[in-house]
Amino acid sequence: MDCLFCNIASGKIGAELLHEDPHTVAFKDIQPQAPVHILVIPKKHYPNILETDSQEIKHIFDAIKKIAKEQNLDDGFRVVNNCGELGGQTINHLHFHILGKRQLKWPPG
Repeated sequence: MDCLFCNIASGKIGAELLHEDPHTVAFKDIQPQAPVHILVIPKKHYPNILETDSQEIKHIFDAIKKIAKEQNLDDGFRVVNNCGELGGQTINHLHFHILGKRQLKWPPG
């Protein structure tokens, strides 16, 4: 399997890591949709949220909380997960987007 995010998590492909712990890594999105746009991924490969478990999700959200504080996102931010092709997932490795530092409208756009 040749997964882009697995290669980033293992260090085979370089990325500007903003966070790393035993379970997760986080790095800047290369096509940011907001002034702060960070991807948080598990180090272990899961194709999407349907293939993981609650303990792994807890590790990811613990990382998201830490990153949000470090990025001074106290005034608000959005966490997004796209699941499957119809949900807009383009890389088949579970990941969450942290978007912040601008007014985020609903619906997005």
